[in-house]
Amino acid sequence: MALRIVQQTKRRMAERILGQTLGKIGNDPDRGAQLVLKAIDRITDNEKQAIISDWAHNWFQDGKPGRDFLSRLLKNTHPNVRRRYVARMLVSWFYRDPQLAERCMHEYGITPPYTMLVSPTMRCNFCCKGCFAASYTRDSDMKPELLDRIITEAEAMGINFIIILGGEPLMYPHLLPIIKKHNRSYFQLYTNGVLIDKAMAKKLVELGNVAPQVSINGPREHTEASRGKGSYDHVMRAMDNLREAGCVFGFSATMTRDNIEPLYSDEWMNLMIEKGCLYGWMFLYMPVGGDPDINLMPTPQQRNELRKALRYHRQTKPILPVDFWNDGTLVGGCIAGGRLYFHVNHHGDVEPCVFCHHATHNLNDCSLAEALASPFFTGIKQSQPFSYNTLRPCPMIDNPEAMRSLIAQHGARPTHEGADLMFTKLAPDLDRYAAGVKEIMDEVWEREDYHDWAARWTGMCGIPPERLEARRQEFEADRARKRNHVLV
Repeated sequence: MALRIVQQTKRRMAERILGQTLGKIGNDPDRGAQLVLKAIDRITDNEKQAIISDWAHNWFQDGKPGRDFLSRLLKNTHPNVRRRYVARMLVSWFYRDPQLAERCMHEYGITPPYTMLVSPTMRCNFCCKGCFAASYTRDSDMKPELLDRIITEAEAMGINFIIILGGEPLMYPHLLPIIKKHNRSYFQLYTNGVLIDKAMAKKLVELGNVAPQVSINGPREHTEASRGKGSYDHVMRAMDNLREAGCVFGFSATMTRDNIEPLYSDEWMNLMIEKGCLYGWMFLYMPVGGDPDINLMPTPQQRNELRKALRYHRQTKPILPVDFWNDGTLVGGCIAGGRLYFHVNHHGDVEPCVFCHHATHNLNDCSLAEALASPFFTGIKQSQPFSYNTLRPCPMIDNPEAMRSLIAQHGARPTHEGADLMFTKLAPDLDRYAAGVKEIMDEVWEREDYHDWAARWTGMCGIPPERLEARRQEFEADRARKRNHVLV
């Protein structure tokens, strides 16, 4: 207990140090960079923190995009948001109570993940192509008492980063009061932006601990093709309102075979910077939901081009785009099943991933800890990484036999009609897709020599060394078989 209090005190001191620094450094990015790096140095005291600190020192050097990024942060973000959202987010990267994992393992049999995703409503004011959210009614919303309880239980396990999805989360009438109540946590909202007028933007800044991710599928023609006429202008207005109010925000994009190139272009990233986005989440189209279409998935070659483009943007532009698949190298592969994150849908079903709509536990019938300790989630974590090559981390589209086997083994049920299609009807197509990803990404892995990186970073992300070594041996054996086949 005494050690836990010490760690909590250290974390709050770190939040205060960074929060005060970000709140008071004014609009001078050069002086600001020096002060932020000094604050980071003060709270760095282990190897993992040192890796992040080294990256920050490099990124904030003269001529690197970190200086411009900080300038944008200082210019466009209210001090209240810097203290309550940015400082807490930075500290969460550095601090993980070492006693917390031990306590949770003793009490619940789990190591708690960093992040929880919750969809309290599936209702939406859009009717996008391939999505069935518009068919839901208010009666299907999660009860506010359940949402409050879930967040409370998550916080008790040290999970303070909560991502709110939908549907359209701002249609859920209880959302902002619950965020206000849980003011020690920080939240991201994935929103279409329609409800973010100037008044809403001001409310979000007053809360301080919430950052919207505004969904957009690229230039006007691509966004309106999937989301309807006028949707592009709604997003642009929402971004303007958030920037003017001083709210931290980013963009969220679903990439298909048709829109992926415009989404990683220089023109697009420059526009997002101009609108005020500090970061962006890039998601591949996944064949889930209403009327899944395998032909909308970006090709393996397009995925590789995206990898190269985002590396270039992060090295040259003051914005941080994140690729949910190619950036598997930064987190040791797949993060699902409660290893680093999980999803709770509006019914209370606990799903391993926002794209894997199967569950064995429902929070109306059990605690969050019981769901995270389930044999289904335990099996997923014990199977990770699904590939030594973490450029193809996913057990649904890169190693699809893995999730099919886990679902069958643990009797996980679909959480809505059609959720099983990805693992039944579409299975042959996904096997062929995975083979194409393997052919390209294994060659990239070898050519760009990710091996030392994998050994260091995957281990830092909690993958047992013996499991990583087993995956490495599988990789080497496969490579030997290919060489022998070529010689024959």
